[in-house]
Amino acid sequence: MNNRNRGKNTGDDTLFGSEKQISKLKLAVEDMHYLLSREYPEKAASDLVGNRYRLKTRQIQALRGASASAVQLHHRQLKQLEATDLRGKTVYLDGFNVLILLESLLSEAYIFEGMDGCIRDLSGVHGTYKRVNQTLRAVELVAFFYQKNQIHKLVWIFDKPVSNSGRIKQIILEFAEQHQLNWQADLQYNPDKFLAESSALIVSSDAWILDHCKEWFNLIGYLITEENLTMNLIKTK
Repeated sequence: MNNRNRGKNTGDDTLFGSEKQISKLKLAVEDMHYLLSREYPEKAASDLVGNRYRLKTRQIQALRGASASAVQLHHRQLKQLEATDLRGKTVYLDGFNVLILLESLLSEAYIFEGMDGCIRDLSGVHGTYKRVNQTLRAVELVAFFYQKNQIHKLVWIFDKPVSNSGRIKQIILEFAEQHQLNWQADLQYNPDKFLAESSALIVSSDAWILDHCKEWFNLIGYLITEENLTMNLIKTK
């Protein structure tokens, strides 16, 4: 195990560490919401807003993750479940989305609460997943959620094309066996499409999945509240 984490990028403190920058991001999210609600394409809207506020690339990434149209927010809210709805259910978990986000949170990277209440970060898989110092703790947090809410079964879905996806699948299954958890881990060539088109209860903060799935649960928001986690959370509304 190398001394790796998913912490801040160089320059992130300059982009997100001051009240001035956070206020600018909040205004940008308001403008983005206005444009998206009037059916501007996301790329055109983010270009327009980014130019207006002179946002850097990672600020635009945060802006796009935090923003949604009024219609999107309404539909996501209608499909969102509470923790009390989960008992005895089978839950499908967007594996890399959840794992990397928790690793970023635990590494005290900047994370962002979007208009839909979901937490998002600025990390990505980029073709290869590398385990970090916070990986085990992230899995333990998911186990806490699973046990506390008496979930029947938890199914982790990982991207088959991503290098090391088979290895993290094995880590998850070994952890589940060791702790006697009713977990399953599967590899899918297109996990977003698989999750969005299934009739299952989904855990993800991926906007496209949330817009297309049947029902979903905000796991990261739940864990932040229940576990009182230390983090660099930026609220964008």
